[in-house]
Amino acid sequence: MLGRKTIKGRLGFWLAIFLLVSFCLLPFAQILSTSLKHQFDWGNPSLIPKVVNWGAYKELLGLEEQKVVEIPAAIQKVLDNPKLSEAKKEAIKAKYTSNSDVFPFGRFMLNSVLISAGAASVTLIFAVMGAYSIARLRFTGQAIIQRSVLFVYMIGGVLLMVPLYQMAVNIGLASNMWGSLLCLFLIYIVQTLPVALYMLGNYFRTIPFALEEAAMMDGYSRKDAILLVMLPLSRPMLATVFVYCFIIGWNEYLFASVFLKQFKEFYTLPLALQELFVSKNAIWDRIMAASMLTLAPVVVCFLFAMRHMDAGSTDGGVKG
Repeated sequence: MLGRKTIKGRLGFWLAIFLLVSFCLLPFAQILSTSLKHQFDWGNPSLIPKVVNWGAYKELLGLEEQKVVEIPAAIQKVLDNPKLSEAKKEAIKAKYTSNSDVFPFGRFMLNSVLISAGAASVTLIFAVMGAYSIARLRFTGQAIIQRSVLFVYMIGGVLLMVPLYQMAVNIGLASNMWGSLLCLFLIYIVQTLPVALYMLGNYFRTIPFALEEAAMMDGYSRKDAILLVMLPLSRPMLATVFVYCFIIGWNEYLFASVFLKQFKEFYTLPLALQELFVSKNAIWDRIMAASMLTLAPVVVCFLFAMRHMDAGSTDGGVKG
């Protein structure tokens, strides 16, 4: 009979789901496995390491003690010279401390978090105001703005990169660190604002206007109605838009490689990982561990968004 599911059909359905999920998770499992393996175990095709190695994670997170190389006898004689100043002695000793291959992962992650989260927050604020205007207000050119808001995505970032960088150079922003960061910050906002307006505008239309009218009849202003009615009911979409904007900034490489190339201390994680991959310190367990740690904030963002994605918030809010 139609609509009845047999045992074979259910088993086939769940088997297909299992195979699809396994296929999607296999690359991440391989990355995690390699990050936990010692060098002698890299050729092992098994996903389970013979001996678990946490060294790469400890190094990246700054939990590993600094290694000191033994100073040669000839250099020690130089250090014993009483005529040598203390500053020069410390400079010589510093050369024998093996910190040249330390990858400052924490600093690069902090850079990515600040830039991505800051741009996503500003985008969300502007998107709320713009999307509410498009969804609720009536003004000349409203339909044109509503339909053309996504036209910015018809032009690829590669085509915009050179003109944007030339503009930054001409006005003097690209010549200093804070100017370059400001340019990158604005580019991320411009990249994410159109789709944020589109998503929030469509969601605001699903919220009955009668709820706002009831709030304004109780003495609230339109601004209060937005803050106390619209935004609480829009938490699922607000969380979704924030995560979407954050991930775009978190994974962006093209513009960051242009505007931050000369300011290594402000590298974002995509730039830093590429720099690590081509450096003399390109060790596979370290690269894979850095990749896994790079995924962590994205997973946290999704978990945060899922807590607020409670559909049906306005069900029963207005009687038919």
